[in-house]
Amino acid sequence: MKRRLTLLALALAGSANAATLTVWTHFNDAAEVAWLKSQVNIYSRLSGNTVNLVTVPMDKIVDQLLKTAKQGKGPDVIVTLPQDRIGQLAQAHVIEPITSSRRIEFDPTTLRALTVGGQLYGLPMFAESVALVYNKKLVPTAPATYADFLRAAKKNTDASAGRYGFLTDLSNAYMNYGFFSAYGAYVFGGTGTLDVHDIGLNNAGARKALAFMNDLRFKDKLVPAGTTGDKVKAAFLKGQAAMIVTGPWDMGDIKKAGINYGITAFPTPPGATGKWSPFVGVQGVVLNAYGKQKPLATAFAEGLVTSVAQLSFNQAGGRIPVNLSVRTRLASNPVVAGFGRVISGGTPMPNVPEMGQVWGPWSSAVDASVQKPAQNYAALLDTAVKAMQKTIK
Repeated sequence: MKRRLTLLALALAGSANAATLTVWTHFNDAAEVAWLKSQVNIYSRLSGNTVNLVTVPMDKIVDQLLKTAKQGKGPDVIVTLPQDRIGQLAQAHVIEPITSSRRIEFDPTTLRALTVGGQLYGLPMFAESVALVYNKKLVPTAPATYADFLRAAKKNTDASAGRYGFLTDLSNAYMNYGFFSAYGAYVFGGTGTLDVHDIGLNNAGARKALAFMNDLRFKDKLVPAGTTGDKVKAAFLKGQAAMIVTGPWDMGDIKKAGINYGITAFPTPPGATGKWSPFVGVQGVVLNAYGKQKPLATAFAEGLVTSVAQLSFNQAGGRIPVNLSVRTRLASNPVVAGFGRVISGGTPMPNVPEMGQVWGPWSSAVDASVQKPAQNYAALLDTAVKAMQKTIK
């Protein structure tokens, strides 16, 4: 109701002097583009204002915004930006902090992902994370403990027959961050504001995470060498893998394969001090700091994240909604419910530019750690962190 009154007020105010908003979007899925156009039509009808919708490729949005914002030639609103670019743009002062009463409606994890220096720089639209996806024909119920998981994984493993109880890409740092977090490792420390000089990827917890991943391959003999993300997915689609770690991006193919699946968090690994908490990626609606119509831009942005809009957005493209009331309404949707729970317990991927200096060395250490049994994990991680520290100023 409050949203509708706001738009009606804008319509009355704008009837004598209608405005035009420029909105950039990278959406290219036909259903999501149609959804956005419908939201534009609703806004225009209620406000009396015009929206100029411009398609800009995802990999060009940031550079174009940096070039045009201060010249007054950029967009009023961007739909959407991923959190890993938010820090860079906030530091460049080209995106606007947002004050919105709607923030109480969102999953707190997604708000943290779009917060820099204590200020919110976007209204979250959708989120994603990895989770444990299991074939109910092979694993009838979600493993509640690691003992349950290991029992089910070993029961369904017969490498000679091409059957695997559990598969994941052990060489992928992003996919395996949940193990690091469970054992008390972290990328950057700090509370509220990230401290990029406090890197927690070579502490005792990080060493335990690598040892655990190594055990999955060499001690427990669950994940064979050469297992890539593509091979993990292919095995699951063929019914040859009972449990895998993947994200919402694979669920369409899993549904098409007719697999009766479940989605849950990976159980707490043995000896871990915390729960498995994978990286969470969030995309949000962002405002240009140099936009000349910020009240109208804010009203348009808020209209895209109402519960009604979020529900129809999910129905259009299947994205995991961040509005908690919408997740409740979609509780019978196993993808939304499963990934929604994991996202709420996940860790926002750092949104500062310095994350770019982390991926290479960290990924190399993770990959090397699972190439042979019982390695010097401390040496691998110390080398990686030293490489990060040399490039982070």
